[in-house]
Amino acid sequence: MEGMSTIVKKVSQLVAGIIFMYGIYIILHGHLTPGGGFAGGAIIAGAFILLILAFGSSALNLKKEVAGSSNTESVAILMVVILAIMSLLMGIKVFFTNFLPKGEPGTLLSAGVIPLYNIFIGIEVAGAILTIFLALVIFKEESSK
Repeated sequence: MEGMSTIVKKVSQLVAGIIFMYGIYIILHGHLTPGGGFAGGAIIAGAFILLILAFGSSALNLKKEVAGSSNTESVAILMVVILAIMSLLMGIKVFFTNFLPKGEPGTLLSAGVIPLYNIFIGIEVAGAILTIFLALVIFKEESSK
């Protein structure tokens, strides 16, 4: 897959940064507003997919990217499980229990471990969607040879 024109590349670089920051905003404010880890992760994956479409798969070594996004996805899920088990280690007898102080309602740090879950789920979803997209691109390239 070849890259697109210089104008498309430059515009996609600018827009991808804005999309990426919006995805981070959705993840961080997921416990206060609609959204969260899944929605923010899908938005972040969209920013990376936009760059891959603009620059083409030949500009990137996509086989290394699939391994990197798959490893990122695995580490994020491991962190979610570790957070869930930490409530058991803290002496609370319930899996996935909030063990951090909840703070003041309506503020960014008002949900205990829920923002941490949103962050790691966002990373996992972004990695999973990006891995699926890259696998489809590589499959298309391999089948067209």
